[in-house]
Amino acid sequence: MASENSYKSILKGTSMFGGVQVFQILINWARGKFVAILLGPEGMGIASLFTTASNTIQKFASLGLNLSIVREMADNSRDKDTASRFIGLSLRILTVTSLLGALICILFARPLSRMTFGSTDMSWQFMLMGIAVAFGIAGTGILSILQGLHEVKRLSKASIVGGLTGLFIGVPLYYLYGTSGIVPAMIALSVAMFLFYFFSLRKSIVYEPLRGFTREHLPVIKRMIGMGIILMASDLIGTSITYGINVFIRTLASDIEVGLYQAANSATAQYSGMVFTAMAMDYFPRLTKASNDTSLMHAIVNRQTEIVALIIAPAACLLIITAPLVIQLLFTHEFDPILPLMRWMGLGITLRALMMPMGYITFAKDNKKAFFALEGLFGNLLTLALSCIGFYCFGLIGLGYAFFADNAICLIVYYIVNRRLYGYNFSRKAFKGMAYAIIITISCFLSSLLADAIYSYTLMAIACTIATVWGIANLRNKLKAPEDP
Repeated sequence: MASENSYKSILKGTSMFGGVQVFQILINWARGKFVAILLGPEGMGIASLFTTASNTIQKFASLGLNLSIVREMADNSRDKDTASRFIGLSLRILTVTSLLGALICILFARPLSRMTFGSTDMSWQFMLMGIAVAFGIAGTGILSILQGLHEVKRLSKASIVGGLTGLFIGVPLYYLYGTSGIVPAMIALSVAMFLFYFFSLRKSIVYEPLRGFTREHLPVIKRMIGMGIILMASDLIGTSITYGINVFIRTLASDIEVGLYQAANSATAQYSGMVFTAMAMDYFPRLTKASNDTSLMHAIVNRQTEIVALIIAPAACLLIITAPLVIQLLFTHEFDPILPLMRWMGLGITLRALMMPMGYITFAKDNKKAFFALEGLFGNLLTLALSCIGFYCFGLIGLGYAFFADNAICLIVYYIVNRRLYGYNFSRKAFKGMAYAIIITISCFLSSLLADAIYSYTLMAIACTIATVWGIANLRNKLKAPEDP
């Protein structure tokens, strides 16, 4: 446990997913450029509406079992026989939930089309989307098993497979069929990911196929579904909020504004993906294994926060300074209006990254009420309120104001809640790293607001250089740190 949570181990996991993320950025750049040219802002808006609808259905039909599977798998991974039986049980449950997702798409295709696009013209595409939903649920479930087994290498390869599939299959479909190729592209991606995860699992561990459920499975199923329902409700609210924000923007403006907003989200996510992906794939399973030792959990959270601060500061500064170039590389001149929005998001992702290590504590501790209150209700409702108010009052840039305010408030609230529930407090090193990351990112952002371009870019470059040098120097020191806790 000690070596698993040393700075060296944390950096190894982060760097592995970070390296994949660099490759993913290049793939997404090529794919995004083609999509922007072939579909334009309106087409990207339509694709976003289909994607958010699909995600909403997947969250509902999967019963929120994905993180429950990760947690149970991490607890059972030490014993091969127990792990084998649990995998067989999980696969049987995933079969049921996948069929449920496909059935929802078929039965509710007309109302989904009417609610999303204002007519029933897209009903057949929602029916077809049932295939993507079914394979998406199954693939994500198997991903959760691999995550619980801490199969870092196989998980990192999965991102590459997904990126290449989206590029070499999705783009030709957009070229041939335009917006009519969006759903077929979703199907191709979900099937490809499912096959990769399935064969990765077979190579990772020998497991017992389960032909049916018995009484001895009931306690595990009840425990998983109990937490799963909380997770489902939380995720469903979150995905529905994203869906609702897109519909709100479309109602007040048009599909073009939806596409612009999603383009800014996509570009920002690529910069911060290294940190967020590493936390989901590497950090959470490690934290779960230490769930019975509160002091060890605090140490793990603080170490993760230190590493996150060192990485996110230069990443956020780089996003702020290169935002105009990113827009030209990823998109077209039609997307120029997202420049100020992207810079506000660059400022906000620093706060989000620093908040996330604390966000996993309540779930790792199996505190259903606190997790749902924070993630399901407070965080999602705050996002909805701020985003709608921001867009209504200020337009597209208002979504940037909302993004920053949302993460600033959540960072404070998450700290207060975890301090009261578990006595968590930032270590001196973690607090120092957080303060520096926030200050340097704010400095870079404020420099971007200067009217004189020469002074503006000079100061942004200085801030970005300081953040990078500081981050590299401290990361090298962390590698030399002793192998505790």
